[in-house]
Amino acid sequence: MLLCLWTGPKLGKLLAIFPVMYLSGGSCVLLIIRGAGTMELFFKMIFRGEATIEDNPLAGAGWVLGFTCMAIALAQRPNLNSIAGFSLIGALTAIAYCTLIWALPISKGRPSGVSYNSQKEESGMSEMFDVLNAIGMIVLAFRGHNLVLEIQGTLPSSSKCPSKKLMWRGVTLSYIIIAICLFPIAIAGFWTYGNKIPSNGGMLTAFMQLHGHDTSRFAKGLVYLLVVINCLSSFQIYAMPVFDNLEFRYTCMKNKRCSWWVRTGFRLFFGGLAFFIAVAFPFLPSLAALIGGIALPLTLAYPCFMWISIKKPHQKGHGVMWCLNLGLGCLGMVLSVLLVVAAVWNLATKGLHANFFHPE
Repeated sequence: MLLCLWTGPKLGKLLAIFPVMYLSGGSCVLLIIRGAGTMELFFKMIFRGEATIEDNPLAGAGWVLGFTCMAIALAQRPNLNSIAGFSLIGALTAIAYCTLIWALPISKGRPSGVSYNSQKEESGMSEMFDVLNAIGMIVLAFRGHNLVLEIQGTLPSSSKCPSKKLMWRGVTLSYIIIAICLFPIAIAGFWTYGNKIPSNGGMLTAFMQLHGHDTSRFAKGLVYLLVVINCLSSFQIYAMPVFDNLEFRYTCMKNKRCSWWVRTGFRLFFGGLAFFIAVAFPFLPSLAALIGGIALPLTLAYPCFMWISIKKPHQKGHGVMWCLNLGLGCLGMVLSVLLVVAAVWNLATKGLHANFFHPE
C-alpha cells in the first residue's frame, strides 16, 4: 500500500487498519444503540398497547445490555462465509422496513402545516457546512467499504475468473440495493414531512410522531421488528473484521489456531467494549456525519493509492490512469478533511446533547 511506502510499514499498517476497525466498531455501537431503542419501543407497544419515540428516544442500559447479549450470542460463527444467512436476512429486512417507512407516509398523506422552507435563516457558510454534513451522513449510510477486501478474501479466485470480478458485481448490486432503499425514503420523507422531520431520529421518528396515532399496531410493530432483526444481522457482518483481526493477532503470537473458547472470549470482550461505549456515549448517532467524514478515505482515497502502489504505473511513465488515481485519491483526502471540519462546525454552532453514561 502506498501508505507503507510513504510512512514506513508499521505506521502505514496502522493508518490502514485503524479506519477499518474504527468504522466496524463504530457501526456496531450505532447498531446496538438503534437496535436496543427500537426493541424497547416494540416491547412497550406489545405489552402496554402503545409506544412513541418521545417516551424513550434511546434505550436504557438494561435494553442495551439485552440487545448486546443477543448480538454476541449470534456472533459465534467463525468467519464471513458462515454468516451468509445473516447477510441475506439483513438485506431482506432492510428492503422491507425501508419500503414500509416511505410507503406508509405516502399512503397517509401529508399532515397539515408542512413546509419546505428552512426553519431558520442561515449564512452562506452555515449552508455550505450543512451540505457537507449531509454528504458525511450519506457516506456513513453507504458504509460497508471496510468489508470489501475482507469479503473478497473469502471468494474463490482463478486466472480465468479472478475474485475481483465477483466482488465488483457484488459491490455494484449491494450499492444499487442501498440506493433503492434510501433514496425513496429521502424523497418521500421530504415530500410528506418537509421541515417537520426532526434532526435526531430521522424518518422513523417523524412517522411515529405525525402518523403513529392513525397507523395500526401491526404495521408499527412490523416496522420495529424488522429494524431489530436488521440490526442483529448487520452486527454480525460489521463485527467480523474485528473478530478476524483479534484472532489473527492471537494466531501470530501463539503460532496456533484459535480454539473455540478463545474465539468466544474475543467476542465477549468486543461485546463488552461495544456495550460500554453505547452506554457511555448514547448520543453517538448525533455524530454520524463526523464518523462518516473520518471514514471517507476508505472509499475515495485508499483504493486509488492502493492501485498506484500495486500496479506501479509510474515505472512506465505517468500516464492517464496514474494521474486520475492520484487526483481522485488526493480529492478524497481533501473531501474527508472538509467533511470533518463541517461536522465539527455544526456541533460547535448547533450544540450537542452529550448525556454521558445516561442512556434515556
